Amino acid sequence: MIKRMVLGEAGIGVALVLLAAIFVAVAPNFATEQNLRNIMTQITLNTVLAVGMTFVILVGGIDLSVGSAMALCAVVSGTFMAGSGSVVVLLGGILLGVVVGGVVGFVNGFVSEQWRVPSFIVTLAMLNVARGAAERYTDAATIYNLPAALNDFGTITLAGIPAVFWVALLLAVAGWFVLSRTVFGRLVYAIGNNEEAVRLSGHKTSRVKIACFVIAGFTVGVAALLYMARLNIASPILGQGYELNAIAAVVIGGASLMGGRGSMIGTFLGACLLGVLTNGLLLMGVSDFERQIITGLVILIAVVLDAYRLRLARRLAIAQPA
Repeated sequence: MIKRMVLGEAGIGVALVLLAAIFVAVAPNFATEQNLRNIMTQITLNTVLAVGMTFVILVGGIDLSVGSAMALCAVVSGTFMAGSGSVVVLLGGILLGVVVGGVVGFVNGFVSEQWRVPSFIVTLAMLNVARGAAERYTDAATIYNLPAALNDFGTITLAGIPAVFWVALLLAVAGWFVLSRTVFGRLVYAIGNNEEAVRLSGHKTSRVKIACFVIAGFTVGVAALLYMARLNIASPILGQGYELNAIAAVVIGGASLMGGRGSMIGTFLGACLLGVLTNGLLLMGVSDFERQIITGLVILIAVVLDAYRLRLARRLAIAQPA
């Protein structure tokens, strides 16, 4: 059990603690209460997107469209809610944003499974389709005058923690429960490890994989709503590059891009590590270009270390007595 913990989420947890300790020592104001709240707010969107991305990656897929789909969800929901103070309209806009995300996820999964097209290609196409649709829907205009209640939620704190972060945390917990405590979660891991064996056992693997893309789409809709709550705008150009951050969080958290290996706890810790790294470098005055280089190197190192970790785990398994 101890060995598995060291080889699993504990490793990324230790890395996160060490990184935070370094920034406490060298970055001014890093450990202040206000900055800790800033970090939680900053990692919210990436955490939400990474939760859905985890399901997709576990079944051996990838979703490059989440940033563009997030923009589409935001502008559709935003135009519906703009200028209204009605609670019914607000709830309808929230539901609409999540449904649009789910539809985009369904299209990604259905096309990929129905015509056996790699999800990389399908979601790359959807990246352009969703972005173009968002810009066409609003004529590339930013939507303002969103409901005050939405913005209020984006700025309040509960028990000293930003409300938007509580949403991300609850989604991560829900994702952990589904993956670790349900039959669906076991099928997700099984498909990622050996899809043909799952199919031969009588399960409809295509349905599970499509469902994973739909879950990712729902989280995209939630992320769009949280974005609007924080900034009080809905823009057709938002979300650029967000898909790469979500993938990075999942990979840093120990997931394999080949599928079948990873966890929601690891994903959450990966998102936290990226957020701490970005925030600490910013407080140290590191330029945006240098931050991108450092973040890329951290992702590369995480992948290399994960490869060594997998080899060590295999050796330990072989060394175990029968």
